[in-house]
Amino acid sequence: MAEIKYIAIEGVIGVGKTTLAQKLSEKLNANLILEEFESNPFLEKFYENRKKFAFQTQMFFLFNRYKQNQELGQENLFLNYIVSDYIFEKDKIFAYLNLLGEELKLYETIFPVLQRSLRMPDLVVFLQSSIDRLMYNIKRRGRKIERSLTRSYITELSEAYNNFFFKYNTTPLLIVNTTDMDFVNRDEDFEELCKQIFREDRGFIEYFNPEVKI
Repeated sequence: MAEIKYIAIEGVIGVGKTTLAQKLSEKLNANLILEEFESNPFLEKFYENRKKFAFQTQMFFLFNRYKQNQELGQENLFLNYIVSDYIFEKDKIFAYLNLLGEELKLYETIFPVLQRSLRMPDLVVFLQSSIDRLMYNIKRRGRKIERSLTRSYITELSEAYNNFFFKYNTTPLLIVNTTDMDFVNRDEDFEELCKQIFREDRGFIEYFNPEVKI
């Protein structure tokens, strides 16, 4: 397998992808790319009324993500590592979950034009977790913008992510069950995850289900 230089962390809201990306970038002294969700002026309105604000929210994210990923061009090829807390392709998860009719058709004409010029990660790490753990994490961090998130929406989103990555074959993929992991507070969990990421004998698609610690 090719050398891992560009790593993207993915997963549902509350799974810890940004925290892991930050810790991994510190360990590797990497260029860190974080999704700028707080800059989306429609997001809070979308959480309150998905149908009304879906298209505005989606298009803002699409072009913002494109702009960020465009910057991963030649000027970044000589950095040792790049770590991101999302992949550009994941934009489609939300589009197919929230857009309908003509809005979806318009999205489908724009997305491939933007995607074709972007650099692909060397490895995508998809973090999975139980709905109970996701809801606990969301509640514990207490972001104002996420207060209106419902369990049904997180469940729907989790199923959409699982379906997306079940069919995903664009890049090497590592799927990690994080329900019983704590890579924030347990160094051994974080180091074990790092070992899995940089395993030389890892296949194109692998699943890591760590043992439950008693």
